Amino acid sequence: MNFGSALRRSRRPLRVVLPVAVAAMGLALSACGGGGTSGGGGNTNFVASTSGIDTVAKNGRKAVDDISGQTLEGKKLDVASLKGKVVVLNIWGSWCPPCRAEAPHFAKVAKETEAKGVQFVGINTRDANKGSAIAFEKDYGVGYPSLYDPTGKLIVEGFPKGTLNPQAIPSTIVLDRDGKIAARSLTALGETELRKMIDPLITEK
Repeated sequence: MNFGSALRRSRRPLRVVLPVAVAAMGLALSACGGGGTSGGGGNTNFVASTSGIDTVAKNGRKAVDDISGQTLEGKKLDVASLKGKVVVLNIWGSWCPPCRAEAPHFAKVAKETEAKGVQFVGINTRDANKGSAIAFEKDYGVGYPSLYDPTGKLIVEGFPKGTLNPQAIPSTIVLDRDGKIAARSLTALGETELRKMIDPLITEK
């Protein structure tokens, strides 16, 4: 099919669905796939490494917006209340094979770094009901809380324009102790890669 002619034929429908597409941007992310290398437009000031981990120098970081809501267990959680800790935000879904692959590593590192002031928080998305997500946490020994975000609202609205935001599922965003975005990965992570994101922030002055 000729891409140009297909695009011309589809212009009118695109105008109709564009507002919906923008509102549901979080759900338009590639399921268990990669996204772009920078998020939200603008200058992210990030440095991409060969390991697929993007980082931002301390003086170029931006704070997240409102990331709060109900956890899978029905408790209230506001990420802003975790300032003073290094916060690891993991975007995941029980239906996502790479999420299942990385879950044991996240559960292990979360336990090992808790005493060092690190708090893991999941953002569960696209699970139509909590049951599957809760079963996922039980199966993989995930002991930290996850916000329930079935429509992707937190993914779209919680990360400001021009920051390293999540563009794939799974994605992992690490906040420094000031609640600012310091690192991002758009792929499933093992223990070694996860620690590369966390350890420098634990010791950061």
